[in-house]
Amino acid sequence: MGIEIEQKFLIDTDKLPPLTHGCTIKQGYIPTADHTTVRVRIRDQDAFLAIKGKSMGASRLEFEYPIPLQDANDMLEALCQSAVVEKTRYLVEHEEHTWEVDVFEGSNEGLVVAEVELDSEEEAFALPSWMTKRSPTTSGISIQIL
Repeated sequence: MGIEIEQKFLIDTDKLPPLTHGCTIKQGYIPTADHTTVRVRIRDQDAFLAIKGKSMGASRLEFEYPIPLQDANDMLEALCQSAVVEKTRYLVEHEEHTWEVDVFEGSNEGLVVAEVELDSEEEAFALPSWMTKRSPTTSGISIQIL
């Protein structure tokens, strides 16, 4: 069983170090009847289906599986009722952690969010100088921008 523990933050792009070697991500969400999240994601040329449980603090169950690229494209088109999110993800090392910095495109252009995955909810981590404030999604809930 997988558990995702993460913290998300908004960032000051003027203070952000140069971003290089990003991967393109296109993702959408399949509606569910409860507090689970089903996400379809294409990262460069690889595709994944993720099922995430209800958040408990900064933790929640997470299961992610590779799927065929064509299946992912079909799911994004036919099953994802909200807008498809497009972004470029960059990895930025800061002290003991790797931060994922997402630069959104399309209707979300201008939004830049960083997250760090942790081994436990109590794990200490240093905030980079380019952080501004915790994102409203710091309780482990993935951003679903509509």
